[in-house]
Amino acid sequence: MFRRDSGVDLETARQRMVDSLVASGRIERQATADALRAVPRHEFVPESRRAAAYRDRPLPIGAGQTISAPHMVAIMCDILAPDPGDEILEIGTGCGYHAAVTAELVGAEHVYTVEYVDSLAADAECRLDRLGYGDVAVRVGDGWEGWPEHAPYDGAYLTCAAPEPPDAVLDQLRVGGRLVAPIGTGRQTLIEAVRTAEGVDRRTHGPVQFVSMQGGE
Repeated sequence: MFRRDSGVDLETARQRMVDSLVASGRIERQATADALRAVPRHEFVPESRRAAAYRDRPLPIGAGQTISAPHMVAIMCDILAPDPGDEILEIGTGCGYHAAVTAELVGAEHVYTVEYVDSLAADAECRLDRLGYGDVAVRVGDGWEGWPEHAPYDGAYLTCAAPEPPDAVLDQLRVGGRLVAPIGTGRQTLIEAVRTAEGVDRRTHGPVQFVSMQGGE
């Protein structure tokens, strides 16, 4: 179905955006490309921003938060590399877009997301339900604590920057589970941390810029 807002053919714009990310090498996995093609990003941004929904850049969503640029969502999905049925924890629901993309990869009933700002969590839960992702579990809480009731997880990711990977989130990964997160207080680096029987193996994936993680008080 084609939708038009402000004269922009949003369906065509979404497909062109993904085509561009694939051509530039910013999407490597076919599953990631398919997920971004499936999720209507324009539904996750304020109506006044919909004409810009398929430009590859972050956009404000209120409460001092942003929706990540599509290429960054794609890169994080590629690094996390979940399989269908994997149990995934998201810290920082925001508008719900990244959770919806993850739901396309693993199934909505396998996505658990924690948001610190209650108004964002409520709006995201309603939006996800309306768009067919109602089985995503949304919780208001402190992301530093993860969501232990549903652990262990096969993977986890942060949509906000922390000084260090939250210990609770790492502890809630199963052995072999992977965390993808922006880390740093000034300069930030996207890291991949894999839990092993002996501890955590960590590697970096370059500089990034995210809003800071809240909570942890």
